[in-house]
Amino acid sequence: MNLLEIFMKGGWLMWFILLSSIIALGIIVDRYRVIRKSKMNVPAFLVKIRGMVKRKDISGAISYCIEEKSPTANIIKRGLKKYHLGRERVQEAIENAGRQEVSKLEKGLAVLATIAGVAPLLGFLGTVTGMISAFMRIQDLQGAANPSDLAGGIWEALITTAFGLAVGIIAYTYYNYFVSKVNKLVLDMEVVSNNVVDILDEISGGELETDEKDLEIEL
Repeated sequence: MNLLEIFMKGGWLMWFILLSSIIALGIIVDRYRVIRKSKMNVPAFLVKIRGMVKRKDISGAISYCIEEKSPTANIIKRGLKKYHLGRERVQEAIENAGRQEVSKLEKGLAVLATIAGVAPLLGFLGTVTGMISAFMRIQDLQGAANPSDLAGGIWEALITTAFGLAVGIIAYTYYNYFVSKVNKLVLDMEVVSNNVVDILDEISGGELETDEKDLEIEL
Protein backbone atom coordinates (compact mmCIF):
# COMPACT_ATOMS: atom_id res chain seq x y z
CA MET A 1 0.00 0.00 0.00
CA ASN A 2 1.52 3.33 -1.07
CA LEU A 3 1.23 6.72 0.60
CA LEU A 4 -1.64 7.85 -1.64
CA GLU A 5 -3.70 4.80 -0.74
CA ILE A 6 -3.01 5.35 2.97
CA PHE A 7 -4.01 9.01 2.55
CA MET A 8 -7.31 8.08 0.91
CA LYS A 9 -8.05 5.62 3.72
CA GLY A 10 -7.95 8.50 6.20
CA GLY A 11 -11.22 10.00 5.01
CA TRP A 12 -12.38 13.47 4.07
CA LEU A 13 -10.64 15.24 6.97
CA MET A 14 -7.31 14.33 5.41
CA TRP A 15 -7.94 16.96 2.73
CA PHE A 16 -8.17 19.69 5.38
CA ILE A 17 -4.94 18.46 6.95
CA LEU A 18 -3.30 18.44 3.52
CA LEU A 19 -4.49 22.00 2.87
CA SER A 20 -3.12 23.17 6.22
CA SER A 21 0.22 21.52 5.46
CA ILE A 22 0.45 23.32 2.10
CA ILE A 23 -0.31 26.68 3.74
CA ALA A 24 2.24 25.99 6.48
CA LEU A 25 4.89 25.04 3.92
CA GLY A 26 4.29 28.26 2.00
CA ILE A 27 4.66 30.36 5.16
CA ILE A 28 7.80 28.48 6.23
CA VAL A 29 9.52 29.01 2.89
CA ASP A 30 8.50 32.69 2.75
CA ARG A 31 9.57 33.49 6.34
CA TYR A 32 12.86 31.63 5.95
CA ARG A 33 13.65 33.68 2.85
CA VAL A 34 12.66 37.00 4.49
CA ILE A 35 14.56 36.37 7.73
CA ARG A 36 17.64 35.20 5.85
CA LYS A 37 17.68 38.44 3.86
CA SER A 38 17.16 40.46 7.06
CA LYS A 39 20.40 39.33 8.67
CA MET A 40 23.25 41.81 8.81
CA ASN A 41 26.66 42.31 10.38
CA VAL A 42 25.64 44.68 13.18
CA PRO A 43 29.16 45.66 14.41
CA ALA A 44 30.37 46.40 10.87
CA PHE A 45 27.21 48.38 10.11
CA LEU A 46 27.60 50.45 13.27
CA VAL A 47 31.26 51.20 12.56
CA LYS A 48 30.50 52.50 9.08
CA ILE A 49 27.41 54.49 10.14
CA ARG A 50 29.28 55.96 13.11
CA GLY A 51 32.08 57.16 10.88
CA MET A 52 29.72 58.80 8.37
CA VAL A 53 27.54 60.43 11.02
CA LYS A 54 30.53 61.79 12.94
CA ARG A 55 31.71 63.38 9.68
CA LYS A 56 28.16 64.73 9.40
CA ASP A 57 27.80 62.89 6.10
CA ILE A 58 24.09 62.21 6.69
CA SER A 59 23.30 61.77 3.01
CA GLY A 60 26.12 59.22 2.70
CA ALA A 61 24.81 57.34 5.71
CA ILE A 62 21.31 57.28 4.20
CA SER A 63 22.71 55.94 0.92
CA TYR A 64 24.59 53.24 2.81
CA CYS A 65 21.38 52.22 4.60
CA ILE A 66 19.59 51.96 1.25
CA GLU A 67 22.34 49.67 -0.03
CA GLU A 68 22.08 47.39 3.01
CA LYS A 69 18.39 46.58 2.36
CA SER A 70 17.72 45.16 5.83
CA PRO A 71 15.03 46.02 8.43
CA THR A 72 17.62 47.58 10.74
CA ALA A 73 19.05 49.70 7.94
CA ASN A 74 15.53 50.82 6.94
CA ILE A 75 14.87 52.01 10.50
CA ILE A 76 18.10 54.01 10.66
CA LYS A 77 17.44 55.46 7.21
CA ARG A 78 14.02 56.74 8.34
CA GLY A 79 15.57 58.32 11.43
CA LEU A 80 18.43 59.96 9.55
CA LYS A 81 16.01 61.54 7.08
CA LYS A 82 14.42 63.42 10.02
CA TYR A 83 17.75 64.48 11.54
CA HIS A 84 17.34 68.15 10.62
CA LEU A 85 13.92 68.26 12.34
CA GLY A 86 15.20 67.48 15.83
CA ARG A 87 15.19 64.74 18.44
CA GLU A 88 11.45 64.13 18.67
CA ARG A 89 11.03 63.66 14.93
CA VAL A 90 14.03 61.31 14.76
CA GLN A 91 12.67 59.28 17.67
CA GLU A 92 9.18 59.17 16.16
CA ALA A 93 10.51 58.11 12.76
CA ILE A 94 12.59 55.28 14.27
CA GLU A 95 9.71 54.00 16.38
CA ASN A 96 7.24 54.04 13.49
CA ALA A 97 9.71 52.35 11.14
CA GLY A 98 10.48 49.77 13.84
CA ARG A 99 6.84 48.82 14.24
CA GLN A 100 6.44 48.50 10.48
CA GLU A 101 9.54 46.31 10.09
CA VAL A 102 8.53 44.03 12.97
CA SER A 103 5.08 43.67 11.45
CA LYS A 104 6.66 42.60 8.16
CA LEU A 105 8.89 40.06 9.92
CA GLU A 106 5.95 38.57 11.85
CA LYS A 107 3.71 38.27 8.80
CA GLY A 108 2.18 34.79 8.62
CA LEU A 109 3.48 33.61 11.99
CA ALA A 110 0.02 33.80 13.59
CA VAL A 111 -1.34 31.56 10.82
CA LEU A 112 1.55 29.13 11.32
CA ALA A 113 0.83 28.98 15.06
CA THR A 114 -2.86 28.34 14.33
CA ILE A 115 -2.00 25.46 11.99
CA ALA A 116 0.32 24.01 14.65
CA GLY A 117 -2.65 23.83 17.01
CA VAL A 118 -5.45 22.99 14.60
CA ALA A 119 -3.80 20.23 12.52
CA PRO A 120 -3.50 17.76 15.43
CA LEU A 121 -7.09 18.53 16.46
CA LEU A 122 -8.28 17.74 12.95
CA GLY A 123 -6.37 14.48 13.22
CA PHE A 124 -8.04 13.62 16.51
CA LEU A 125 -11.44 14.49 15.08
CA GLY A 126 -10.80 12.17 12.16
CA THR A 127 -9.81 9.41 14.55
CA VAL A 128 -12.95 9.86 16.63
CA THR A 129 -15.24 9.81 13.61
CA GLY A 130 -13.35 6.80 12.25
CA MET A 131 -13.73 4.93 15.52
CA ILE A 132 -17.42 5.70 15.55
CA SER A 133 -17.76 4.24 12.06
CA ALA A 134 -15.76 1.16 13.07
CA PHE A 135 -17.97 0.42 16.06
CA MET A 136 -21.09 1.08 14.03
CA ARG A 137 -19.85 -1.57 11.59
CA ILE A 138 -19.38 -4.00 14.46
CA GLN A 139 -22.91 -3.29 15.63
CA ASP A 140 -24.26 -3.93 12.16
CA LEU A 141 -22.53 -7.31 12.20
CA GLN A 142 -24.27 -8.00 15.53
CA GLY A 143 -21.06 -8.77 17.31
CA ALA A 144 -19.92 -11.30 14.71
CA ALA A 145 -16.97 -9.15 13.63
CA ASN A 146 -13.57 -10.81 13.78
CA PRO A 147 -10.42 -9.13 15.14
CA SER A 148 -9.24 -8.22 11.63
CA ASP A 149 -12.41 -6.19 11.01
CA LEU A 150 -11.86 -4.24 14.23
CA ALA A 151 -8.13 -3.75 13.62
CA GLY A 152 -8.73 -2.51 10.08
CA GLY A 153 -11.22 0.11 11.22
CA ILE A 154 -8.94 1.29 14.03
CA TRP A 155 -5.78 1.74 11.95
CA GLU A 156 -7.70 3.61 9.27
CA ALA A 157 -9.08 5.92 11.97
CA LEU A 158 -5.60 6.56 13.39
CA ILE A 159 -4.21 7.72 10.04
CA THR A 160 -5.64 11.22 10.49
CA THR A 161 -4.05 11.52 13.92
CA ALA A 162 -0.65 10.56 12.55
CA PHE A 163 -0.85 13.04 9.67
CA GLY A 164 -2.30 15.79 11.87
CA LEU A 165 0.43 15.37 14.49
CA ALA A 166 3.15 15.38 11.81
CA VAL A 167 1.88 18.67 10.36
CA GLY A 168 1.40 20.18 13.82
CA ILE A 169 4.87 19.24 15.06
CA ILE A 170 6.59 20.65 11.98
CA ALA A 171 4.54 23.87 12.06
CA TYR A 172 5.12 24.39 15.80
CA THR A 173 8.86 23.76 15.48
CA TYR A 174 9.26 26.29 12.70
CA TYR A 175 7.01 28.78 14.49
CA ASN A 176 9.29 28.77 17.56
CA TYR A 177 12.35 28.98 15.30
CA PHE A 178 11.02 32.03 13.47
CA VAL A 179 9.92 33.74 16.70
CA SER A 180 13.42 33.36 18.13
CA LYS A 181 14.95 34.79 14.94
CA VAL A 182 12.54 37.73 14.91
CA ASN A 183 13.35 38.45 18.57
CA LYS A 184 17.05 38.49 17.71
CA LEU A 185 16.45 40.89 14.82
CA VAL A 186 14.36 43.17 17.05
CA LEU A 187 17.17 43.23 19.62
CA ASP A 188 19.61 44.22 16.86
CA MET A 189 17.24 46.99 15.78
CA GLU A 190 17.10 48.39 19.32
CA VAL A 191 20.87 48.24 19.80
CA VAL A 192 21.63 49.92 16.47
CA SER A 193 18.89 52.55 16.93
CA ASN A 194 20.12 53.54 20.39
CA ASN A 195 23.73 53.72 19.20
CA VAL A 196 22.88 55.86 16.19
CA VAL A 197 20.76 58.26 18.27
CA ASP A 198 23.63 58.57 20.78
CA ILE A 199 25.99 59.46 17.94
CA LEU A 200 23.56 62.01 16.53
CA ASP A 201 23.21 63.47 20.00
CA GLU A 202 26.98 63.82 20.31
CA ILE A 203 27.43 65.70 17.05
CA SER A 204 24.42 67.94 17.71
CA GLY A 205 25.55 69.02 21.15
CA GLY A 206 22.83 67.22 23.13
CA GLU A 207 19.87 68.28 21.04
CA LEU A 208 19.05 64.65 20.27
CA GLU A 209 19.40 63.38 23.85
CA THR A 210 16.80 60.73 24.59
CA ASP A 211 16.09 57.83 26.90
CA GLU A 212 17.00 54.42 25.49
CA LYS A 213 13.67 53.08 26.70
CA ASP A 214 11.90 55.41 24.29
CA LEU A 215 13.49 53.55 21.39
CA GLU A 216 12.51 50.04 22.38
CA ILE A 217 10.74 48.26 19.54
CA GLU A 218 7.89 46.17 20.83
CA LEU A 219 6.86 42.85 19.34
